[in-house]
Amino acid sequence: MTRSQPLERKRLALAATVLGSSLAFVDGSVVNVALPAMRTALKADAAQVQWIVNAYLLLLGALVLIGGSAGDRFGRRRVFVSGIVLFAVASLACALAPDVRWLIAARAVQGVAAALVVPSSLAILGATFDDAERGGAIGAWAGFGAVTTAIGPVLGGWLVDHVSWRAIFLINLPLAAAAVWLALAAVRESRDPDVTHLDWAGATLAALGLGATTWGLTAAGARGWSSPAVWSALAAGAVLLAAFVASQARGRHPMMPLSLYRSRTFSGANLLTLALYFGLNGALFFLPFELIARHGYSAAKAGATLLPFSLVMGTLSGVAGKAADRFGARPLLTLGPILAGAGFALLGAPWLGSGYWTGVLPGVLTLALGMTIAVAPLTNTVMSAVPPTHAGVASGINNAVARIAGLLAVAVLGLVYFAPGADHYAWVMGISAAAAVAAGITGALTIGRPR
Repeated sequence: MTRSQPLERKRLALAATVLGSSLAFVDGSVVNVALPAMRTALKADAAQVQWIVNAYLLLLGALVLIGGSAGDRFGRRRVFVSGIVLFAVASLACALAPDVRWLIAARAVQGVAAALVVPSSLAILGATFDDAERGGAIGAWAGFGAVTTAIGPVLGGWLVDHVSWRAIFLINLPLAAAAVWLALAAVRESRDPDVTHLDWAGATLAALGLGATTWGLTAAGARGWSSPAVWSALAAGAVLLAAFVASQARGRHPMMPLSLYRSRTFSGANLLTLALYFGLNGALFFLPFELIARHGYSAAKAGATLLPFSLVMGTLSGVAGKAADRFGARPLLTLGPILAGAGFALLGAPWLGSGYWTGVLPGVLTLALGMTIAVAPLTNTVMSAVPPTHAGVASGINNAVARIAGLLAVAVLGLVYFAPGADHYAWVMGISAAAAVAAGITGALTIGRPR
């Protein structure tokens, strides 16, 4: 089927997937530069500010696996288009939010929509392009994603400064309309006939378990660790997540087959992902907040500080991939995270406020180089660590782990950053640096080892 499609139609299909997935990727980062403005306008407290981000990450992380299965079961184009339409409706609801509770609820719906869009976009590429073309198509998808992620915080910051924080959600509407039009015009419907059931029980347990754990960690900042509600939520989260693992072990069609973890490389790569993306998401959440709140940056300037990060990753990822082919993944997955840890440490140094060129840029460039070295071989390592029949599931699990790492980072590091007393930003970056170094050690000990 894929070989018979005209080249122009394939390019339009690629454009549709780039636009659709960019909505999810950009919205995960652009909101960070608007958080101070949202906090002021909606009179939100620290916990509510965290939930503006966490509500999105929670539903995306918990449902991304079942979102991919839904595309295989009901049709990838149908689920992709449905997810984009839902994302657009939720974006409008975010823009019109009269209070912070409404905004948090609408962000949760955005997370559900993104969990439909992201895995379906990759599945569409797999169904549209043949084996010889697929690598280039996925590379273009990733490259355009890096560019849009780079532009997003800059444009979002400008809109916050000159229009309103609400405008960052309204720009999603024309992009969503274009993505839907391209998908309906150029993408052929495809399904996986082997997928006949969806693991709704597993998805529900995962979402409830992660939600209870995240609420407990976030509420601990305001209620204190002596609060019965905090410990009840954490206990409930632990029980629900244990039930999720049990359901995956016993279910006939689990969304996260536990047999994959028999591969030491697969388990190590996901543990590395959890630690590395914990540090990265914590840094990308609190750096703009710190620059705006404590160092006088405008939202646009705070967003622009991260532009070199995305440009370095977009430019050098191909070089890192070739290096992994030549030297193997383990050296890169050891060096990259440790270098990223050095970047976090530089961003937490006392001279952060000395100016962009001396205080911020060295840390951003070091972090970007470390992440570029690590991220390029990571997906290939995950995919090659399991049998080819499970490659899609393995990639989905790794994506979910990265999202959950961000969820935990905002919740856990928020306890530190928003704690009463002196400035705790340096501690946040120190913890992020330690997590990245732990990821590098994990890479050295597990990647490429026998199963």
